[in-house]
This record gives sequence, C-alpha cells and structure tokens, in this order.
Amino acid sequence: QLQLVESGGGLVQPGGSLRLSCGASGFTLDYYDIGWFRQAPGKEREGVSCISSSGGKSIYADSVKGRFTISRDNAKSTVYLQMNSLKPEDTAVYYCAAKRYLGHNYLPACRAGDMVYWGKGTLVTVSS
Repeated sequence: QLQLVESGGGLVQPGGSLRLSCGASGFTLDYYDIGWFRQAPGKEREGVSCISSSGGKSIYADSVKGRFTISRDNAKSTVYLQMNSLKPEDTAVYYCAAKRYLGHNYLPACRAGDMVYWGKGTLVTVSS
C-alpha cells in the first residue's frame, strides 16, 4: 500500500515560517516526482511546488517564488516544503502527491491532474 503522510502544519503569524514534511511508506521515493498542492476554502486546488525524482529540477507557483523552498531526502523517503514570509493568503490545506518519474530530471509541469498518489493533507493557517 503506497501512502503519503503530511506533517508540520499549524497556526503561524504573518511573516512567520513553517516546514512541511511528506513521508512515504510502502515505497521509496527515488523514482517518483513529488508535488505540494494546496486548497483554500472555496477555492480550487492549486500547485505550489514540485520536485523531480532526483531533486535536480523544481517548479514553483509565482505566488510562492522566493518564499518557499522544496527539497527531498530520498534516503529518508521524505520531501520538505520550507515556507517563509508566510501571508494570510497562504492559508490552506496542503497536500503532497506523487507520480512515477519519466526521467530523473524531467519535470515539465506541476499539475494536480498528473499526480497518482495523494496524502490526506495538513492545515496551514496564517493569522495574527
């Protein structure tokens, strides 16, 4: 059974930081591209960031560029999303997702529709 589990969400003040983690069980991440997606109340799910299987390529949404950093540690089967300078509009449930890679650094897009495996999400609330 392939499972992804997110952790690290919580309540943070504007300007603060959080680090989300996505752990995998039932498989190793070495051959999977991983993405972080988020869904705010009343809004559609959107791509935040994706990283290729080897970590050599990453994609960011314009809204988070320069503030969020995606990384991965395949030895630990974990992908991270470091979120700095958080804004109230970053409030959402954050999901990690995975799809089988097509090449270790081949990552043409970061789309929810391409992902096959999903975690259950972790809530991030940015509020004073």
